[in-house]
Amino acid sequence: MLDATEIQKIIPHRYPMLLIDRIDELVPGEKAVATRNVTIHEEVFQGHFPNNPVLPGALIVESLAQTGAVALLSMPDFKGKTAYFGGIEEAQFRHVVRPGDVLKLAVHLDKIRGHIGMGTGIATVDGKKACTAKLTFMIG
Repeated sequence: MLDATEIQKIIPHRYPMLLIDRIDELVPGEKAVATRNVTIHEEVFQGHFPNNPVLPGALIVESLAQTGAVALLSMPDFKGKTAYFGGIEEAQFRHVVRPGDVLKLAVHLDKIRGHIGMGTGIATVDGKKACTAKLTFMIG
């Protein structure tokens, strides 16, 4: 398990853009499973939406991407690099995520070729799928 300090040694994200709290499972180059504790104190909830706080889908996908980036950048060949979005495909949102929810984020890397990685991400809350997406990463 990796805490936020250890995650920051792998990916360059910092507050307010570090969107994962811990890594629960890591197999470099294969998969990562992370946890994100969604809290009402996040600034986004001031405007999305007042009296009906909902975590934007884009931030759920970004949380998945950061999880996948940990799986990629923990590989020795990519240590110290940055993973950029190369693409997002087939993103589907099935469950609203609200403050107080615990997001479980799992990304399985399906293919790594050169400096490009492709993976499948699933975000769940209480075992229910909140979001699924196919992600492409470009390592710079």
